[in-house]
Amino acid sequence: MPTRWPDLAVLELLVAVGRHGSLGGAARSVDMAQPNASRAITGLERSLGLTLIERHARGSRLTADGEAIAELAARLLAGADDLLAAARARREHHEARLDLAASLTVAEYLLPAWITGLRSSRPELDVRMRVENSSRVFELLEAREIELGFVESPAVRRGLHSRTVATDRLVVVASPTHPWARRLHVTLDELAATPLVTREAGSGTRSTLADALDGRTPAEPAMVVASNAAVLIAAASGAGPAVLSDLATRPWVARGELVEVAVEGLELARRLRAVWRRGDVLSTPAATLLGELSRRRASGNLD
Repeated sequence: MPTRWPDLAVLELLVAVGRHGSLGGAARSVDMAQPNASRAITGLERSLGLTLIERHARGSRLTADGEAIAELAARLLAGADDLLAAARARREHHEARLDLAASLTVAEYLLPAWITGLRSSRPELDVRMRVENSSRVFELLEAREIELGFVESPAVRRGLHSRTVATDRLVVVASPTHPWARRLHVTLDELAATPLVTREAGSGTRSTLADALDGRTPAEPAMVVASNAAVLIAAASGAGPAVLSDLATRPWVARGELVEVAVEGLELARRLRAVWRRGDVLSTPAATLLGELSRRRASGNLD
């Protein structure tokens, strides 16, 4: 009994023998050299334990067993064609749409320009973007609801590939009326002991700050909100200091609505990363976006 599946190319050759009445004509029709075709048929006969072709001076013809196997092979090849057509249709669907999710800082300050650049060369591309915190981006990848994510958390979950596509830094800011606004710097212990206006648990900003506190237990937050804009408004209103990306705080500091506060011995630089499922073949739009961001980072152009 055969122990391996027959090769589809050999089955195609067998069907062609019945159609052309010769092994040479069949080999030419499937773009196979005749010596290779002869060896392939002999191997199929050996594998199946059947004589499939009668060879004679005027050509070759299928035996009764060969005709029966060729009829089944034709059905199998038709099924393989259906499989390829379905795969091609699904691939075309993936090529026409890109599902993304990004943590808040990336989504608000970087990703829109990145997508605009991608769509300038692919205006027909349907881009669906979700704005979530970093933990939720990981969950969406694991659930296969998105193809590519962007996070700002210091760690990436197992089972995911990651690539740094940009960097930013977190800064401590406070209202101009806050006591810290008049100081040259505060200490890391003071930062840990002070109630802050923070993002929700699971955000990359909050995770990065927790790591930077180096084991210190932070005070209970003064306020927990789910957006950068809400953090900025609350901090400027005097609810408490906040730690946010420089991308978010820069306009507020420039307008004098917030003051950047130095923290002695603290540097909150962080990497912004693209993440995707390990083992996945990225669609052309996703691979193009990732490649362009890598080129921009290598050239120092991160806008």
